Amino acid sequence: MAAIAARHYLLAGVAQDTFGWGYRDPASQQIQGFDIDMVRAVARAIFGDDKHLRLVVVPNAQRIAALTAKPPAVDIVAETMTITCDRRQQVDFSAVYFDAGQEVLVPTTSPIQTDADLAGKRVCAAAGSTSLANLATRIHVDPPVVRIQARNQTDCLVLLQQGQVDAVSTDNTILTGMQGQDPALRMVGPVFSAEPYGMAIAKGHSDFTAFVNGVLAQLEADGGWRSSYQRWLAPDMPLARITPPVPHYVGGSS
Repeated sequence: MAAIAARHYLLAGVAQDTFGWGYRDPASQQIQGFDIDMVRAVARAIFGDDKHLRLVVVPNAQRIAALTAKPPAVDIVAETMTITCDRRQQVDFSAVYFDAGQEVLVPTTSPIQTDADLAGKRVCAAAGSTSLANLATRIHVDPPVVRIQARNQTDCLVLLQQGQVDAVSTDNTILTGMQGQDPALRMVGPVFSAEPYGMAIAKGHSDFTAFVNGVLAQLEADGGWRSSYQRWLAPDMPLARITPPVPHYVGGSS
């Protein structure tokens, strides 16, 4: 916390191609979205405004490396990042700030209706994502799914639009954004994984992790979380209960 304050800006790792979460607006060329609002809130809590925030675009597969590099490339990552036991061995996480689940996206003309129809199909997911791993461990079909790795989610979308893959599979939060961009696509259920999102922080900084948790609690209390959800996500992803997840803290800090 002292190092961030002395530097006079917060370095946040984000996406620039995840519609609704972290994407570059074509008119303003500014990166915006729900995740961007989360790190802006952290910057405001430290500096009193969000002018002291620098966004660093980090590819999906490099999110942990950006935090564990010597020196770290960023202070925090907010990039639809699922909290997993394996990742907890490498970085710390804030409390969960959004609950997602993995589904499948296909063209409206596709015969694929359920997970069972994915047998032998080419399904794209971002490299280094839990989505890619889940296709191997949670979809049990014969022949198995042919997993296609792409650098990021947008590359998967392009491959689907070009007919080079049969489906894209990732968090439903991301797929709804893709569907909103291209009405010729549809989502196929059911949800086959739980994907709780947390902001990632390098290990050894429990003070910062606790501070971020306090920011999340404040966003719930003052309606900031709901306001951000309504602005970026509600049009494509209505929720029955528009409130953030109930936080569960580990060791009093994360």
